[in-house]
Amino acid sequence: MSQIRGKAVSGLARLSRSGSSPAQWLNAAAHGIRRYSAAAASGAPLPLEGYRVLDMTRVLAGPYCTQILGDLGAEVIKIEHPTRGDDTRAWGPPYAKYKPESGREGPGESAYFLGANRNKKSLGLSFQHQGGVDILHKLAAKCDILVENYLPGTLKKYSMDYESLRKINPGLIYASITGYGQTGPYSNRAGYDVMVEAEFGLMHITGSRDGPPVKVGVAVTDLTTGLYTSNSIMAALLSRARTGKGQHIDVALSDCQTATLANIASSALISGKKDSGRWGTAHPSIVPYRAFKTKDGDILIGGGNDRLFGVLCDGIGKSHWKDDAKFKTNADRVAHRNELEAEIEAITQQRTTQEWLEVFEGSGMPYAAINDVQGTLNHSHTKARDMVIEIDHEYCGPIKMVNTPVKYSETQPIVRTPPPVLGQHTDEILSEHLGLSESDIAALKDQGVVR
Repeated sequence: MSQIRGKAVSGLARLSRSGSSPAQWLNAAAHGIRRYSAAAASGAPLPLEGYRVLDMTRVLAGPYCTQILGDLGAEVIKIEHPTRGDDTRAWGPPYAKYKPESGREGPGESAYFLGANRNKKSLGLSFQHQGGVDILHKLAAKCDILVENYLPGTLKKYSMDYESLRKINPGLIYASITGYGQTGPYSNRAGYDVMVEAEFGLMHITGSRDGPPVKVGVAVTDLTTGLYTSNSIMAALLSRARTGKGQHIDVALSDCQTATLANIASSALISGKKDSGRWGTAHPSIVPYRAFKTKDGDILIGGGNDRLFGVLCDGIGKSHWKDDAKFKTNADRVAHRNELEAEIEAITQQRTTQEWLEVFEGSGMPYAAINDVQGTLNHSHTKARDMVIEIDHEYCGPIKMVNTPVKYSETQPIVRTPPPVLGQHTDEILSEHLGLSESDIAALKDQGVVR
């Protein structure tokens, strides 16, 4: 525990050396944030304050992981290609357009990049120059955590693999995110979310009952992999506090996808039988438990047990169904699924979604409107939970972002800084962490080593 406290103290010490008190720093961090938690401005250090992360990832799984660490207070140094940066900088439209007076050209900052790179500093750096590799080595020696998502073995030629860096920094926690892991027959394959969804079961169980397999609407395997990785890193930090040793964390999209098959995988393992395939919004063993069409949209209804089915029957004016032999128990309802669901939908289509929401309000039965993304972001509950915030981007002006989801009573994470433009913090990082002078940095820029 002393090591953890020491890290927090060292973080505050760095703030002190910069001429800012913790309170001043928090006030500056909050500047430009329209809405944020009062707990976050209390002056209490964030959970990972004082830890430093070398972020050598791009696209989604890695950046999502390091964004979580940044939200929790870690200093995240994002290494980017000096001319094109993270791949997702070009993944648009839409873009947050640059302000006319910003002095920057181009369409703006891509919404995709903005969604996974807040609370980070950008260092534009080329691996192709030995000077760039030297900088990476020096930064790795000063970092607690390194996260990378290159193919296995790729970083070894730069001596940026775990075995090389542990000699420089024995306490380094080094997380490798790949499609298929560091070992196994697929280890040298490039990993993409949709390919992993296909080959490791998720696509097969996603889609309508009689339709083709489809991918999930977001890159969910990337996201769960980012979550698993951030969680594993924090566990490794706790281990290091006891042992003083870092370690290599091998995280594969394929493994995380297999793990998140959850009860479906368990059923297949226990039964030894083929899974039941795609069910759309329905449930394979509970009826009624699916979306039904309304007059103007859809509503999801969950009659998960006999009592809740009775509530549904009363709500739709079919109380006599509770005593119908075909529908009396869940097993009966599963056996007569098609008939019952057709009967229910014939009724739900007679009213609007909002009217049905009002019918079931306070009934205790699970139900929900099916909203689009704008409906979600503007939902009264979303707003009440502060899940959408607005921050000031130096070059784009006010931009809206999805907030960090977990609420802490004492040390609430906040969006301290907006996602950086490419190379925005190069000078700051090289001077503050490596002690380079302005002339040193200018020379590196002239050589194309950094941006």
